[in-house]
Amino acid sequence: MLHIFMIGCLVSSAYALDGADVVLSCSFVEEGGGMMGGMGGGGLFTRTPATLVLRDLPVDNDASLDSVTPFNPPENPSSDDLIFEVKGSSVEIPDADVILHADCNEQEVICEISHYIPRGSDPHGQPTHFIGSLQVDGGGISLSMVLQVLTNAETASETTTPLLQSKLQLPLSQSGTLLTEAVFVVFSRSSSITVPVRGDAQLDCGFRQQQQDTPPEGGLGLGLEWRLQHRGSGRKILDMSTNEEEAGAGPQVSAGREGASVDPALAVEEGNVSLSLTELRVSDEGTYICTVTSGIFQTQQIVQLNIIQPPKVSLSEERMIYQDEPAQKLSCHCISYYPLDVKVEWLSISSLEAEPEEISDGASLSSHRQHADGTFSVSAHLMFHLSKYPPGTTITCRVTHQALDSAADVSSRVLAPEMTGDNFYSIIITVLIVTVGTAVFYQVMGAN
Repeated sequence: MLHIFMIGCLVSSAYALDGADVVLSCSFVEEGGGMMGGMGGGGLFTRTPATLVLRDLPVDNDASLDSVTPFNPPENPSSDDLIFEVKGSSVEIPDADVILHADCNEQEVICEISHYIPRGSDPHGQPTHFIGSLQVDGGGISLSMVLQVLTNAETASETTTPLLQSKLQLPLSQSGTLLTEAVFVVFSRSSSITVPVRGDAQLDCGFRQQQQDTPPEGGLGLGLEWRLQHRGSGRKILDMSTNEEEAGAGPQVSAGREGASVDPALAVEEGNVSLSLTELRVSDEGTYICTVTSGIFQTQQIVQLNIIQPPKVSLSEERMIYQDEPAQKLSCHCISYYPLDVKVEWLSISSLEAEPEEISDGASLSSHRQHADGTFSVSAHLMFHLSKYPPGTTITCRVTHQALDSAADVSSRVLAPEMTGDNFYSIIITVLIVTVGTAVFYQVMGAN
């Protein structure tokens, strides 16, 4: 469930709309959530209702000021409330407008929050960290953001003892929220893409991080790994590393697949670590995991790559001559398609019929053949007597496959004998033979 509240700056007409508060209904995931939470995880996780408030997300200047309403915290804060409030001055949330308008676009935002332990940190040390995972349903942006709880000095009042959240045992703000700031975000604007065989693809992944005055122990070196998981097996596609402690040393990139690349300059300067793949094969299909490491923080995003290839469809005969016997065979060839599932139907329609009829008698399908590039081929056969189909009848092979926008039809037409070219030529030859024979006969008779 997504609730959106707009914050306006209406002091004078010179001010425009500053930002928007987005309030998300979330699940707080424990017992196995680990560093990455457990987006969509199973029954091993304990889930507690929670709320995530993203403060002051940027909005378009022309956004409507109607019903401008800020987030209203509980009137009577409770220690049982689990409200994570993310400061507006935190790391930029990419494509925030997609999250902002998800409710209006009838898109669900899936939200989960888990404990997070930075690399090499004491699990019980301060400050405390959480990780929030957001996924806009229907192919929108997906992101994981590391939330750092603000210190007591930033949350507590000088005159009152802060309220402790009952589950987390952490101090709440005066409004009853757990104040946090986003310090590291990894995102993908497209969680699933579909590309044809031999095509090129770019798998979107990026990150944002908080600027730090004093680098953490171990430096701010950037690490990146792209890994492919498919059908129980995995392999590294590419990794990249930088180390700011080594002066003049550029990013080191190692590709485990020919044609895989990341732009090091974009990665370092803009946080763009998208993976480019060329000359895609069926073996490239699967789940790609983009893992970004920066200092003590590490998180990831998943991009699904689907490979498709439409079948090339052809018939063994473009036309058939009407005859009583014998039975005739018509073959429909579907060549080089992926994935495997394909549907082949035989249809017939005469010049007197309005709708085609399905032909099932005499229809058969060969076994699937797989080619070296991973694509498949199959042939459908139809044994039938033309005496059942008068001249003018059209017999169609209809092929349906997910790579086709619509069914592919190839047809053969039943022709009457006098309509065929071969028969026409036979008549011409016969006439010529008779004419020449007659002329020769009269010539011979006249000579006698």
